[in-house]
Amino acid sequence: MSGLLGKKIGMTSIYTEDGQIIPVTVIEAGPCKVISIRTKEKDGYEALQLGFGNKKGKHVSKPQMGYYSKHNLEPVSALKEFKGFDVASFKIGDSVEVDLFAVGEKIKVVGKSKGKGFQGVVRRHNFGGVGSRSHGQHNRERAPGSIGSSSYPSRVFKGQKMAGRMGYHQVTVKGSKVVKIDPEKNLLFVKGAVPGSINSIVEIIK
Repeated sequence: MSGLLGKKIGMTSIYTEDGQIIPVTVIEAGPCKVISIRTKEKDGYEALQLGFGNKKGKHVSKPQMGYYSKHNLEPVSALKEFKGFDVASFKIGDSVEVDLFAVGEKIKVVGKSKGKGFQGVVRRHNFGGVGSRSHGQHNRERAPGSIGSSSYPSRVFKGQKMAGRMGYHQVTVKGSKVVKIDPEKNLLFVKGAVPGSINSIVEIIK
């Protein structure tokens, strides 16, 4: 198995045996149910579709609910496919838990960064503003300045850095180290920060 889905709980600090303090992110990793199995014969590739969390039946479409009922599964709030391993040893309904990982192992964590809404150019692109205020200027310290390009080509170039929505992009953190595992509570303690806000869904890959 190559990975799991989890929920970011928050950050804390733990002490090592030699007295060092390590900042860690706590992730509720699994348990994840095997919802569907992709095979080369049927789908052209091999993968497992894992589900994490719970979802009320009234928020699930009828075709999806029919699939869950057929396989005696509860609706899940997050679905993700994992590839790169032999799926023959798994069957629908199996549970994959946090003991998939080991202390000291390096992992990759994928999540959505925090959304910051509509932001100006100073915060979004680190612009310096137009400088100090002078005669005729009013509230121009954080303005973007001119964006045109003279009479030729008389247009704004595509990709020009301007104000707009900031954050909520997919971010991947590689080389994160597993510091501690709590199998009873399905908790994974990862050294350092992990993308996303508290209670957001993250993908943990071996």
